[in-house]
Amino acid sequence: MRLKVKQSSANVHSELTAAVGWNVWNELFTCSDDQTIHKWNMLGEPEQKVCTLEAYFTDMHWYPVSSKKTQAGGTDVFAVACTDGSVKILSRTGRVEKSIDGHKGACISLRWSYDGTALATAGEDGSVKVWSRNGMLRSTLAQADSPVYSIVWAYDCDQLCYCTGSNVVIKSLSSNAKQNAWKAHDGVVLKVDWSPINHLIITGGEDCKYKVWDSFGRLLFQSGLFDYPVTSVAWAPSGELFAVGGFNTLQLCDRMGWAYSKIHLNDTGSIMSLSWTADSTQLAGGGGSGSVVFGQVVDLALEDGKMQVTVVDDMRIVVNDILNENTDELPEFRDRVIKVSLGYGYLIVATATQCHVYNTNNLGTPHIFDLKDTVTLLLQAERHFLLLDNSAGIQIYTYEGRQICNPRFQGLRTELLNAQMITLSNDTIAVLDQQASGTTVRFFDTAQGRPVGEPWQHTLEVKEIALSQAGTINDRQLIVIDRNRDLYLLPVMKRNVAKLAAMCDSARWHDSTAMLAAMVDQRLCVWYYPSEVYVDKDLLAKTRYTKSDSDFGKSAQIQLFAGNRCLVRRSDGVLVSAATSPYPSVLYDMVRKQQWDKATRLCRFIKDPTMWATLAAIAMAAKELNTAEVAFAAIDEVDKTQFVRKVKQIPTEEGRNAELAVYRRKPEEGEAILLQSGLIFRAIKLNIKLFNWERALDLATQHKQHQDTVLWYRQTFLKNAKLTESISRFQQMNESVVVDPAAVKKKVEEERIKEAQRPGAKRYV
Repeated sequence: MRLKVKQSSANVHSELTAAVGWNVWNELFTCSDDQTIHKWNMLGEPEQKVCTLEAYFTDMHWYPVSSKKTQAGGTDVFAVACTDGSVKILSRTGRVEKSIDGHKGACISLRWSYDGTALATAGEDGSVKVWSRNGMLRSTLAQADSPVYSIVWAYDCDQLCYCTGSNVVIKSLSSNAKQNAWKAHDGVVLKVDWSPINHLIITGGEDCKYKVWDSFGRLLFQSGLFDYPVTSVAWAPSGELFAVGGFNTLQLCDRMGWAYSKIHLNDTGSIMSLSWTADSTQLAGGGGSGSVVFGQVVDLALEDGKMQVTVVDDMRIVVNDILNENTDELPEFRDRVIKVSLGYGYLIVATATQCHVYNTNNLGTPHIFDLKDTVTLLLQAERHFLLLDNSAGIQIYTYEGRQICNPRFQGLRTELLNAQMITLSNDTIAVLDQQASGTTVRFFDTAQGRPVGEPWQHTLEVKEIALSQAGTINDRQLIVIDRNRDLYLLPVMKRNVAKLAAMCDSARWHDSTAMLAAMVDQRLCVWYYPSEVYVDKDLLAKTRYTKSDSDFGKSAQIQLFAGNRCLVRRSDGVLVSAATSPYPSVLYDMVRKQQWDKATRLCRFIKDPTMWATLAAIAMAAKELNTAEVAFAAIDEVDKTQFVRKVKQIPTEEGRNAELAVYRRKPEEGEAILLQSGLIFRAIKLNIKLFNWERALDLATQHKQHQDTVLWYRQTFLKNAKLTESISRFQQMNESVVVDPAAVKKKVEEERIKEAQRPGAKRYV
């Protein structure tokens, strides 16, 4: 990926261009020290002079409008900061609607809040002030000892981040909340920006460095030395990229901090201001010489293991078939390419006005449909795909271009969603609700967009979610990575969460099986059957493959997990391809076809304990006891082998299902199966084996049978353990019920014979 840069040939501004800003209609407005404001189109051509004011500008910011739809209340306005300390609110036509005397000395920086209800300004006098939409002073939030050069809002509009001297400060609008401040650079901090999507902060300073921080002030990345001070930084609205400007320099960076490309410019001077378009594909910068620089993000490359797609220009895409070594260029699009997604045999291209859906086997005849607004996110599943924009919200389409549903909920803020916060599978959509402090996940079905169950609440802020792609909705599972970097597994239908790992940087489901890959403590871990976490954590550890010989480093991100290949992006930007075993995918294919004998022979041939453990876990989940017995024996799980043999000897299917429910840590479910089928004695004996003595006595009393049996088992247990009776109910029953061991044994034997003679009773074969 790189920036394709175009410098304006027309000398529109004769003095320094202090501020630039794109609006939602993709018009660029530039403010200069020649006291003029000009308008430009997306091609980098000047359109007209908007106005001339008796003022020198330092900053500008458009009023936040989430979509191109016309909104009431005069939202096509922008605010400018001036060196005389005033703040002016101008209309799109250049008419001054409001002028405020804001600061003593120059007003250096200003920003509208994301909800548009407040305007924050910072000045040379060191004060940070918050104003209403109409220009009424609400509060002076802070008073610093030195000028405040840059200011930015938090995503929830409840905090402000600003830089003064060499420090960065995060201050809440609540008066009783403690502020967070830290030394960020050795010199003066000139610019700060805070992404509402990923909550990361970037700073640029006079020490010729830029740095990436989290919202707690912890340093995540520090650049090398530039030749000159870093004068501007700006996050792309998507939160995936940011730009850094310096003297005759423009750099495109990944959100982790490493650089995609660095451009050396001609006679622009220091880039004083940077602004991105709403679709994150283009940026503009204002230079100290008065020139305006336009940058287009190109050379975006995607691959799915079979094909590679590259956006070579703003309207051109090249497709490279890796297997057949063919290269095709798609017909040029009539609009700029905004988003591209590749997977499941389909290529989806969203331009400014249309969506093109290509089958990778036939690139000549795409399905095309019109778009209502700019697409901000594309996600794919096997049967359909998801489009996200700021006007229609979440939309699900088939690969033929037919819309299926449009899930909505109160408080949905689509402008704050990215690929880590929304996930799609064949039957379910999961969305992280940003309104509830980022701890709530909502589920919807893909057929009609209706909620699936109640929203799930986590105890900490959730950073990343992803749905499994294999199986039906009953097999569907969600992985959750929270603020502490703990990895959790959550079944969509049952909602009993289980912790898989700690210190997890990223995780990704396999594209066609239930395998899960994760970067845990700088190592690549692959769980061949992660659902075993609900059943047996000892066996789960045996189904995990860990690749520790590769140096992935900190904060590595898994980009692709398909076939037997993992593509990992290290924190320095290097892509590392890691090979995993090809056999688990073959095993899953055999299990899907019910070929248990072949699966057993495969494991015998490979002689890998991890594969045997995986086969055992899958076989127990499928109630395939013969295969499970062989697999447990192969990995020396003697106790589990004995258990499976004992289950096989139970004559009734209900009895076997109850024992398997107990194996899955669900004794209540096992008891319910037995009671529903009339196997009262087996239900009583189940509770006795689990030492649920009082529950066993309750069942015996309720059904008026085997009270003496429960008392005899209890007395035998106490005698062997050399204990005395401590439960009052048993003390009372011992006085009123006479226990005859011979009679009890006879009744137990009669129950076994009776169960074996039930209609349909037969041993497992």
